Amino acid sequence: MKEYKTNLPQFHLVKEESDFKRVKITSSKDAAEYAHNFYGTDIGIFESFFVMLMNNANNTIGYVKISQGGIVGTIVDIRIIAKYAVDALAIAVILVHNHPSGTLKASEADKQLTKRIKAGLDTLEIKVLDHIIIIPKGKWDIKGVQYTSMADDGLM
Repeated sequence: MKEYKTNLPQFHLVKEESDFKRVKITSSKDAAEYAHNFYGTDIGIFESFFVMLMNNANNTIGYVKISQGGIVGTIVDIRIIAKYAVDALAIAVILVHNHPSGTLKASEADKQLTKRIKAGLDTLEIKVLDHIIIIPKGKWDIKGVQYTSMADDGLM
């Protein structure tokens, strides 16, 4: 066995408290309203992808920002979603991203990504409950939210 001079890093999840309370999610509306807290004034500028981590009782146990992109898209790595879901011992997840363009319709890329994430997490017995797409009510309004649910729309 060849030994190198450098030491290996130890990986671990750093969990920090947030200002968000744990909640029970019982509908897509609940999920969209809760997820809206993750976004700031840039909701109409940058596309960002978040994952809500859930327990078996549909209570939130955490959330994580997976990526932030540009005006028309962001890159989502399924392995990173799986890492956080496993580290949190999540039973299920809810995917959330925004459309700065203001359109609520799920794109073909959104549908394909959801399908790939669902397939990847299925092997770990982690359910994907929904994929929420949110936009601000007004172009620069961060106080309200409009959303669409891929589960409600039969796209899951």
